[in-house]
Amino acid sequence: MADGTYEIAVVRHGTAPTTRREVYLNHHLYGEDDGPNPTDYYLWVIRNEARTVLVDTGFSAAAAARRGKQVLVPPAAAYEALGVDLAAPHQLIVTHCHYDHIGNVDLLPSAQIVISRTERDFWFSPMAQKLLIGYFAEEDELAALRRAEDEGRMRAFVGHAEVAPGIDLLEVGGHTPGQSVVLVETPAGRVLLASDAVHFRREMDEDMPFAAVTDLPGLYKGLDLARDYREDGVRVITGHDPAELDELRRLDGPFAEHIGLID
Repeated sequence: MADGTYEIAVVRHGTAPTTRREVYLNHHLYGEDDGPNPTDYYLWVIRNEARTVLVDTGFSAAAAARRGKQVLVPPAAAYEALGVDLAAPHQLIVTHCHYDHIGNVDLLPSAQIVISRTERDFWFSPMAQKLLIGYFAEEDELAALRRAEDEGRMRAFVGHAEVAPGIDLLEVGGHTPGQSVVLVETPAGRVLLASDAVHFRREMDEDMPFAAVTDLPGLYKGLDLARDYREDGVRVITGHDPAELDELRRLDGPFAEHIGLID
């Protein structure tokens, strides 16, 4: 595979039985009954012969136990199955700082973290202690990010960053102040890893924002951006939709049910 194009591994590492009322903001306004809306949890690995770039690290086993989430594949085991050297200085994109996206940063002691400056500043500020904000984070995981910065392993960008040839990181905000999405060139065309700018496909299809939001107009703009990319032929991979693996080639081995490949 030529430098500048990548295979993407989509790893479903966890799940939880949630409802529409739990996941869509002010769901009662849509005039439909409540019902099941399962939430799956993902992390992503972008790789070619030149490099491996990690996107988020999922939730920790401890956080999953406290918050009622089911671990399907421990992230460490997923990385091993994909041949990721945890000790190597891979770039690690942090799309935002919620517990289900930075729960295993300490597995990667040499990772070079790339994060929106807006996101970093927000979570390193007193605002992160407010109940309705801090609920979505774990203090020890934020501390791991602070240590990475103290060790010189953090790159904070503004607006846009080219992580590597063929991998661009865009700050969109909305869900969190510095929520970011990742645009990747693959042999199958461009792919947008939307992370939590789009939790579920229905958010794009029906303009239904997710329940957790720090900037509602910004969240709507993020949905508009994802739809624009989709209309231009870019494949949009959401952050939590159970359907994301349905059309993907599966990784051979014991985790085939939970790891799909875009290549």
